[in-house]
Amino acid sequence: MKNQNKLKIIPLGGIKEIGKNITVIEYRDDIIIVDCGLTFPEDEMLGIDIVIPDFQYLVENRRKIRGLVLTHGHEDHIGAVPYVLKQINMPIYGTKLTLGLLENKLKEHKISRDNLNVVKHGDTIKLGKMEVEFIKTSHSIPDSSALAIKTPLGNIIHTGDFKVDLTPINSDAIDLNKFAEYGDKGVLLLMSDSTNATRPGYTMSESKVGETFNDLFGKYSGSRIIIATFASNVHRIQQIIYAAEKYDRKVVLSGRSMINVTTVASELGYLDVKKGTIIDIRNMKKYKDEELVLITTGSQGEPLSALTRIAYGEHKRIHLHPSDVVILSANPIPGNEKSVTKVINKLMEKEVEVIYQTLSEIHVSGHACQEELKLIMSLTKPKYFMPVHGETMHILEHASLARDMGIEDENIIMIENGDCLEISRRGLSMGEPVTSGNILVDGLGIGDVGNIVLRDRKHLSEDGLIAVVVTLDQKTKKMIAGPDIITRGFVYVRESGDLIEEARNVVKDILLRCEKEGIKDWSSLKNNIRDGLKSYLFSEIKRNPMIIPIIMEV
Repeated sequence: MKNQNKLKIIPLGGIKEIGKNITVIEYRDDIIIVDCGLTFPEDEMLGIDIVIPDFQYLVENRRKIRGLVLTHGHEDHIGAVPYVLKQINMPIYGTKLTLGLLENKLKEHKISRDNLNVVKHGDTIKLGKMEVEFIKTSHSIPDSSALAIKTPLGNIIHTGDFKVDLTPINSDAIDLNKFAEYGDKGVLLLMSDSTNATRPGYTMSESKVGETFNDLFGKYSGSRIIIATFASNVHRIQQIIYAAEKYDRKVVLSGRSMINVTTVASELGYLDVKKGTIIDIRNMKKYKDEELVLITTGSQGEPLSALTRIAYGEHKRIHLHPSDVVILSANPIPGNEKSVTKVINKLMEKEVEVIYQTLSEIHVSGHACQEELKLIMSLTKPKYFMPVHGETMHILEHASLARDMGIEDENIIMIENGDCLEISRRGLSMGEPVTSGNILVDGLGIGDVGNIVLRDRKHLSEDGLIAVVVTLDQKTKKMIAGPDIITRGFVYVRESGDLIEEARNVVKDILLRCEKEGIKDWSSLKNNIRDGLKSYLFSEIKRNPMIIPIIMEV
């Protein structure tokens, strides 16, 4: 019995990575899931649309699951919910905007929304032997929450993504009193956002961006203004709308996610917009350039985003004018710097003025810097501390901050995705690790693209393809037609006739040799063709294309 009275903390994603946040809190026969997010593919994941967590542990323990609680509505926290709901039926709890954004996703996946339960900040829900209170926090999206998870062994505080903004938009101030209350009651474990743990000081207030927009709108009063930002940054969109209304401009939205998020936020009362401010993109021509501001997706240089299509002249309705001013109101996410730079260069080639982070205060982070992180530690006074939501350098720096705050080294927990941390009355221990990792989503295929497929895609992208088509006599196995050689992405055939002809001769020689040696089964014939042709091509031009032998019998 004593062995069963352990609290298990199992991150299935979000540790030592940005995105894919999901954590399992387990006590005996009860499981609470915190967030269920996705991440976007790395460069080598060719053709992959999104990456979601591996849900095997949850599927195996579905009878224990009491609910999924969501901290806020960003993709890296709610994006994988439709995929887990296809395997596990469970109640979901979140604030109004969070579930409003999730509802759109469930509609797209044709999943019932009956499991969604709206909560308000300050509400407490009972999930088995545990309870969860939603605490108001500040972030780059309204309705964000920290979670106080009350367990039989003590209180866990999970901050979610947060910052301490003392002059927030729409009065979204963090409830520091509630953190202090739990600090007085006793916090067993603090799990805290590490995204900005390497940045000293405090995160600048979102209201500072509003001041900058007002200045820019005044400065460029005779130009059309195009602003690219994250579609989910509702506070940023609100700031742009305020500035547009102040300078009598109409707002045009471009990008599917931008339109979806803005529509949901407006319907639920999270955007303050005067009637007639936002106009349909099709009505844009009715207004002069100086009467318009366009808000688009594409601040990260995404290939199919609105801003990228605008920059390359491929957008159906928006075409750049030399007097336009383009503002990138977002920092490049690590890894996206090249894509963003390409878009900026392309915009500048069109002779428009481009304003980005290094030139003006047009973006602030939604994540806490070092002094804010230390403030939360000071208020909650946790026994154990676990940095989450960040890459290795963020996690390590956050752990260093915890040491500076007097938390003992042995009480600072740094684990990997899939590790099982066990907390009991006696202290900390590590249980058996569970299955975790990446599930790759390509179109409608979920998990059907693995390392071998990715390796083949990489091979094709780098070296091209050669198909060798041979027709054999069904009885004698002698060649009666071919070999024909078809190439894609390998060499320009018209200028490489000698190479292709010699490759045909190599295949003929291989087949004649196989005939003499009595080799007749297809598998052996294909392997001989592949190995012989590969050796020849590498010796001639030092290239290693994918070779696919196709044998037909008549």
